[in-house]
This record gives sequence, C-alpha cells and structure tokens, in this order.
Amino acid sequence: RTDVPTTSGLTEIFEEISPIEDLAGSMSLSFRDHRFEPAKYTVEQCKDKDVTYAQPLFVTAEFMNNETGEIKSQTVFMGDFPIMTNKGTFVINGTERVVVSQLVRSPGVYFEKSNDKATDKDLFTAKVIPSRGAWLEFEVDKKDLVGVRLDRKRKQSATVLLKALGMTAEQIATKFAKYPAILDTLAKDSVQTQEEALVDIYRKMRPGEPPTIEGGRNLIDNYYFNSKRYDLAKVGRYKVGRKLGSQLPLQQSTLTLDDICDTVEYIAALHAGITELTKTRGKTVVEIDDIDHFGNRRLRTVGELIQNQIRTGLSRMERVVRERMTTQDVEAITPQTLINIRPVVASIKEFFGTSQLSQFMDQTNPLAGLTHKRRLSALGPGGLSRERAGFEVRDVHPSHYGRMCPIETPEGPNIGLIGSLSSFARVNEFGFIETPYRKVSKGKVTNQISYLTADEEDRHIIAQANAALAADGTFSEERVLVRRKGGDVDFVLPDDVDFMDVSPRQVWSVATAMIPFLEHDDANRALMGSNMQRQSVPLIRAEAPLVGTGMEYRAAVDAGDVVVSEKAGVVSEISADTIDVANEDGSSTTYKVQKFRRSNQGTSYNQKPIVKEGEKIKANQVLADGPCTDGGEMALGRNLLVAYMPWEGHNYEDAIILNQRLVQDDILTSIHIEEHEIDARDTKLGAEEITRDLPNVSEEVLADLDDRGIIRIGAEVVPGDILVGKVTPKGETELTPEERLLRAIFGEKAREVRDTSLKVPHGESGTVIDIKVFEREHDDEMGPGVNQIVRVYIAQKRKITEGDKLAGRHGNKGVIAKILPAEDMPFLEDGTPVDIVLNPLGVPGRMNLGQVLEFHLGWLAKSGWDIEGSPKWAENIPDNMRKVPPNTKLATPVFDGARESEITGLMTASLPSSNGDRLIGSNGKARLFDGRSGEPFPMPIAVGYKYILKLLHLVDDKIHARSTGPYSMITQQPLGGKAQFGGQRFGEMEVWALEAYGAAYALQELLTIKSDDVLGRVKVYEAIVKGENIPEPGIPESFKVLVKEMQSLGLNVEVLSDDGQAIEMRDTDEDVFRTAEELGIDLSRREPSSVEEV
Repeated sequence: RTDVPTTSGLTEIFEEISPIEDLAGSMSLSFRDHRFEPAKYTVEQCKDKDVTYAQPLFVTAEFMNNETGEIKSQTVFMGDFPIMTNKGTFVINGTERVVVSQLVRSPGVYFEKSNDKATDKDLFTAKVIPSRGAWLEFEVDKKDLVGVRLDRKRKQSATVLLKALGMTAEQIATKFAKYPAILDTLAKDSVQTQEEALVDIYRKMRPGEPPTIEGGRNLIDNYYFNSKRYDLAKVGRYKVGRKLGSQLPLQQSTLTLDDICDTVEYIAALHAGITELTKTRGKTVVEIDDIDHFGNRRLRTVGELIQNQIRTGLSRMERVVRERMTTQDVEAITPQTLINIRPVVASIKEFFGTSQLSQFMDQTNPLAGLTHKRRLSALGPGGLSRERAGFEVRDVHPSHYGRMCPIETPEGPNIGLIGSLSSFARVNEFGFIETPYRKVSKGKVTNQISYLTADEEDRHIIAQANAALAADGTFSEERVLVRRKGGDVDFVLPDDVDFMDVSPRQVWSVATAMIPFLEHDDANRALMGSNMQRQSVPLIRAEAPLVGTGMEYRAAVDAGDVVVSEKAGVVSEISADTIDVANEDGSSTTYKVQKFRRSNQGTSYNQKPIVKEGEKIKANQVLADGPCTDGGEMALGRNLLVAYMPWEGHNYEDAIILNQRLVQDDILTSIHIEEHEIDARDTKLGAEEITRDLPNVSEEVLADLDDRGIIRIGAEVVPGDILVGKVTPKGETELTPEERLLRAIFGEKAREVRDTSLKVPHGESGTVIDIKVFEREHDDEMGPGVNQIVRVYIAQKRKITEGDKLAGRHGNKGVIAKILPAEDMPFLEDGTPVDIVLNPLGVPGRMNLGQVLEFHLGWLAKSGWDIEGSPKWAENIPDNMRKVPPNTKLATPVFDGARESEITGLMTASLPSSNGDRLIGSNGKARLFDGRSGEPFPMPIAVGYKYILKLLHLVDDKIHARSTGPYSMITQQPLGGKAQFGGQRFGEMEVWALEAYGAAYALQELLTIKSDDVLGRVKVYEAIVKGENIPEPGIPESFKVLVKEMQSLGLNVEVLSDDGQAIEMRDTDEDVFRTAEELGIDLSRREPSSVEEV
C-alpha cells in the first residue's frame, strides 16, 4: 500500500502510550514526532554481509516534572527497524523473508444459535469481541433467561449488569417492554440498586475477596470503558455500528451503555423471533452470523502485525520507565536515562526471527515468490491452530468469490487454512477483502468499477462476466443468470441486475489462472497443478508456453524478477551485468543485471538482457529476463512433443519415458547453487586459523587451494574435497620421550592442532563459482568471537535423469522411469521422434481433461492454421486469427478460452508439415511407428505439444547410501536420515519377517555388529581390513542401556551366561578406542565447528 505513509502506524502507537506517568502523577514522559534515518547498507549489501536491511528510528521524547513544570526534551534512538524492500520482502540477517497476511475473526459483535437437545429449544448467544481486552458474552438459556459473562468468567444475570451501569428496574422494563425474556430475567433478579449490583458483580468475579462498591465500579470500568485496556479498534466500531444500526464515530474505541443495551435488545429480538428492528440509521435486519463469512473475517497485513508487536514491546518498556521514575533522582532524570529500548528491539527481532507468519521466502521461481507474498494464513498467533480447526473453517464459502482462490491451498494438514488472494482482489482500510464489479444501471452494463466487500455484495444481484451483451451494453437475453446472497443462483430480468463480474479470472489466484482449460479439470487435480507450478525449477533455457492463459506477462512483471525500464529512451550500452539507457528526457539510467545468484531454495537466479544496443525502448518495457521468464513472459517449463500410449509397461503408474535428446541438448537442464560456510573463531585454547598448512594432508589434496588455504574459483570438486583449510588448537597432551627429546634439541613447541577444514559434503559436487571472505579487520559485522568467515558457492549443472519428477499444469505428475535413445522412441510419419511418452490411463480416472485440450491446441500452435470460408465453428474466431503462422503463442483465458468445437475445427484447418503431409488427423491422433522395429503401432495415437515442468524434487537430492557414519550418543545406533548421513532402519516389523524365516544369523548380525555392538563393529572392521573371519558378535549397547535403566529403578538385574555365571557389563569404551587406534581409525567425536551445531 503506497498510499499510506510509512510512519502513520508508529504515530498511532506513540500517541496511545503517551504520556507515561508515575503512580503519584508528579512526572510524565511523552513521545512527540519520530523520524527514520537512511539505512546503513543497500539491500544487496545486506544479503552479502548477512545483516538486516533496516533504518534507525529516532523519537523526540519529553520528560516533564509536573510539580516544577520543568520540561527536558531529547532525541532518543529507538533501535533499527527492518524495512520492506521494493519487492515486498524483508531482508533479515541476509536472507529474504516474507511476512504473510493473517486471516482472523474481525472484532465486532456476533450472534450465534445452538440447539438444546433435551428441550429442543433454540439457544442464542451474543459475543462482543474487541481487538484487545475482555470479551462480553450474553446468552439466552433454556429457561428463557438472559445471562451475561464478563471476561469468560461465571455467568450472571444480564439485568444486574444493566443496573450496575446505572439503569433502574423501571428504565429496563420500559426499554425492553416487548421482550419477555428480559422481563422474566428482571423479575427473577433480586438486586435493587446500582450499588448492590456492583457488589454482586464483584462478588461473582472475585470470589474470596471482600466485595466493595468501588471495587465493582473499577472492575467494570477497566474491563470495558478504559481505553488503555479495551480497544474495539476502528474496524470493531465499524462492525458494531453495521450490525446494531448505531452511529458512533469510529474513534470511539471503548464500549458504551448504548452498545450494551443494543446488544441485549438484538439477542432478545432473535429469541422472540422478530426479524427487523427500527434504529436511528433506519431498519436493521435481525439474523444470526456466519463466522466463516468473509464479511466477518479480516486480514491483518504486514503493517498491523508489526504494529501489534511494537505495541507489546512499548508496553514492556512502559513498565521499566515507571520503575525508573520511582527509583531515580528527579533532578538527574532525562528521557535517555528513563528509556530502555531493549524490550522494543527484542520484540521486533522475535517477530521477524521466530513468528509463524514471518517465513523464509519461497524463491524456487518467480511465481513461487509472487504467490508467497499473496498468501493468506489462518494460522499464527491470535489465529487458529491446525488441531482445533474444524471442517467448516477450511471449507470453500460463497463469500470467497473473487476474494480468496477456491483452488489453491496446500494438500496436507493445512488444507483450507492457508489460501491465496484472488487475481483482482484488494484489501480495504479495515482489512476486509474487496473484489471489483462493473456497475449495471437499468439493465445496461457500464464501465464504472466498484470494489465491494463480502457484506456489501450480499445486498446485490450480480451477473457473471460472460453473460451475453448486445453492442449497446445491454443484456442480449431476456433472463440473466445471476447469483444472490449465500451463493444462490437465479434467472432474473436484466433490469434487476445491480452488478456484473469484471472477468472470469477474478475468482482465481495467479497460479490457478495460469492453468489453461482449467474449466475441464477436476478441482483436486487443479489444486495440485497450482501448487506444482510453484515447485518448477528455472531451466538453463526458458521457453514460454505455446498454450498460455494471457496471465504470463503480467505475472512475470509483477513478480519483480525481470528488469523493467523506468523511462522511455534508447539502449546505449549492454554488458553481462548492466544495461545503460539514454532516457528521452536527457538523463541516463544504469540497470543492474543479476548473474547466477543463489536463491533461498538453491536454484539459480540469473538475469539476461533481451534488448539490443541502439534499440528504442518504452517506459515499463522488459529489458532483461529473469529466472523462468522468456521475452518477459512467465516460462516455467518447456513445450515438448507428447504421445499418450503405453510403452512396454515402463510408464505404468504415471511413470514417464523420455527422449535422450532432452538430456543431450540440455532442454531440461537446470543449475543449482549450494553455499558452504566456515568461520574461524577464538577458542579457549587459542584462535582457529584458516590456512593451507594442514597436518597429515598430502600435497595433491591441497592442489586447488590458494596460499590462504581457500579453494580457487573454477575448481571442480567432489565429495570429501577440501574447500577451506582450517586448523583448531588441540589441548596439550602428555609428550612421549622422543617428542620431549626433539623439543629439547630444536627448542620449538610442536604444533598441537587438529584439521577442521570445510569439506564438500556427501552427494554434492560441482564447480566453485564464487568465494566471499569476511574479516573482522575490514569492519564486517560478525558474531562475538568470530574473526573470519569464508563462504564458498558451488554450482551444479543437473541434467534430467531417471528418478526426477516432471509434471504438467493439470496436476498430472510422474517420475521418469526410462530415458530412451532418440532412435528407439516412437516417431511420426516424417521421422520426428516424440520427446515424452505418457500413460493414457493417467487421464480418465483423474478427470483432468484440460491436458488433452492443451496438447491438441499446442499442436495447432506449433503447426499454425488457415481457415477457409466461414464454417459455423469459426464464427467466434476474430478475423486476425483466421490465418496463423507456425510457432504462434496462444492464450486461452480460464473459463473464457477455446472451445472443443473450435479445436476440432482448427484440426481440419491446420497447416501441413514441411513435406506437405498432415501428420495428425482431425481427431488429434497420428500414425506412430515403433523406433526399434520401424513397424507402425496398430492404433492411431494422440500426439501434441504439451508444457512440461521439471520440479524441485530431484533424485540427486534424495538418493543416499551410508558407509560408516555417525552414531547416536546413548544407544550407539546409527543415526537416520540423509542430512545426518544415517542408515536405513531395520525396524520391529522387519525383525518379525526375518524371525518368521528363521534367519537367525542374518538377524543377529543386523542387531549387533551392523548396529550397536560397539566393540564388535570395530573388530569386524579390523577383520575385513586384515582379510580374517568375522568374529562372534557381542552385546548390543542398547541392551546395556536397558539393564542400566532397570538398575536405576532399583531392580537388581543381572546378566547370566549359559552356565549361570554373572557377566560383567563394563564400559567398553577403552577397549574400543585402543582397538581403533591400532587400526588407525579416528573415533574421536568431531568438535562442533559452529554455534549452530552445538
């Protein structure tokens, strides 16, 4: 929101907290104006140096001694505030993060109905929910009496509360004369005066304390009428006014007696079955509320979330200030001595670092980033939790129309709790989501656009975007299909229509609106399609889809990963990393182009210029493509020639067969960049040192290291290679006589250091593309005790391979099972081999027929068409589209695109291939030949061009095998998982399987020497090295742990041998280390090389 000044939220909070007074009221501290100073580093520098992109905040604080009237004013530093980059992200400690908007129940008054099973009566409740403060709840029970709960405590009579607020029994009886429930409650109520009522309330709220009139008055005041403790917020006041028909100013943030009376009257009217009340604002409809309606759920956007966080920080600071006022000498007090900014800084840090809503940005591709910023989450502090959220909250609601996408949501436990903002939706000042409609006046559609909230929309009758219109803008049919409140569909006269949708795509989120022929897909598969587009990896050569939806350009530009010109002009110079433009107004602009930067997900972020020197450019023109963009359009995958047919069973269960050409020509090749970091810090035994002088390391291992001990750029590295040499001081050990003699002769202290170098982890390899060195001497910001940090970036070119996951845009995903040589692939009559073979059985059961229409239209886009005459199917095709050359990109907008009849017709009009043959018939099928035998397949096969994405689930990141690796500290069993270089667990059920087969020796081996028989596994290693027989297994460590556990419970457990002798369960560590030392195996635990590991 660029229309709201950055500082308005802060002004609000400082006004709320000012003035802070001491208990006696003799001194006060107020905050006046505040300002931001410029940031210390640019966004790019912050990412490089691992610091937060923030601006320092300064506030003018005034201390006033009320007794002497003396005022001291000072400018106080209030900490560094993280600020948003122009892409809508925050850079925190060098990483890009996104703050997700939160969907919460709006403050206001809500009426609900439940049914009492015993008496079959309708029970009503009313809740007044503030933005912060105590709830106020009224309920009509099965005895038809009105009760009230203050702050969710014990229930008491509603009339007692009214009397405590100053109403007499007569006033209550007069005001609520037509509501029997209230009159009955009044009759049952024994309290007569206001004083008695206050005492009665205090007694019930604070049992065990002596009740007083003053106590009761303070209690109610603090609960609902004190603006420091109770805040409805503007949105709450707006909602209360709308619901109860009152007209108080939005600034009235606390409750009033009128609000409480109106609420009581409304709940009594619900109980009495009255449907309408007459109020000052006119008639008010009496109905219960639906809490899942988007009129009752609002968004807390970034600004508000941060504002709430700062509010907590300031209120903590307020306590410190009060404390210091009482303890410090009045003469010596200045604002600076009173204010402690730590709580404020800590609360901001905590929010950005650990809040559920501050998330590590998804940068797999530009669409992933764009979607992440548009995400709506019902989770997080003050929201729902996964466990408590029922089915209703997660379900699609009619009020989501045009506001939240009904398709795009995660598949797991968060389904329905996390959504995505629809394409044209916007957020209003109260946090409610609005969607645009065209105004219809007297049956004529105008171009006037109105944004409506879900509440306002319920009052109108709305036609859909593709309703047929005449040339003058009136509806061409006698009856128009419309929707009314609650999503009901109806046919009405044109004059009754109030609004019309602006576009069929206003319902969908950006990702969903990029699926062509979405209207032919089952919703579950469309959901997977939307989610998988975000996992698509940027390829070396991006290619825009032949069949798009018209959203591609807009999405790519708005994602912010392409370089866009600010002004019109002429390109004067281009290099790999800059584009210089001489602007028309005489100025010049240099645009930076990013080269091969690592994204948060390890994909390559690379931009390349698409304009030429001397080219004239317009303002807002795309100058350089980013990752996954082609000519300024979103390009997440490649257009491939697809055949739907079984092939030797290799594409069983969604598996995919691929042409080797895609590997050789790098068509599905992507670049992945990994970052490896090491730091040299001060230890108790001395400072660590980055050096190439490593103990016991041969010269060829050091060949690629420079004189500093850091690997050179361009080196090819494999697992185990040293990237940065580092030595750590070892504790002094007892010297052998020989070493003592050496030291006596040469007088030097033998270097006692261990090699703690940074090595390439298992399963990773590639080329070193960049090195960054940060040193304390060069004023780089570092943690305490760290003297030097070295970062090495390794890039990997990953060709497509068996086991990688591919997907289309319709939720049709699969894993590559076989890559065939081009000559073995099925081929068309002109000899063209297909690129990819998919299983036709993947279509009917999944009901995602969009893919079939897509690849037929893809073939037409590739071959082009020429429509002769004016056939009936072509009547909606515009004149400029009657003749289309080959390789034309087509857009088929969601719910407004090409129809089946048009595609079938175009098949007959498609242009022949270069040799004059039409390879594909009008039914979209071709005669295919088997590449191995050259024989034609017995049936025609559906062939076409389809857009295929390579997803981030790459086999190289998943495949894993363990040799000898780390063991768990207590059980001594191997760890699990690829990250820990763990093994495969041979679990309980696997043991049963071997037991069933009586495979005793295999089982014993698995449970002892391959797992946690500490001594046994060292001896086995020794036996294998020496070529001897493998010795008998010993006792597993976990068994010893069990025995010790039982002994610690006071049970006398002994282990006996066959002949009844007690076996001593001694610690075998010494034996192990002795045996290991003889074998030259280093079993000493690696000392952690960073704070994180500790």
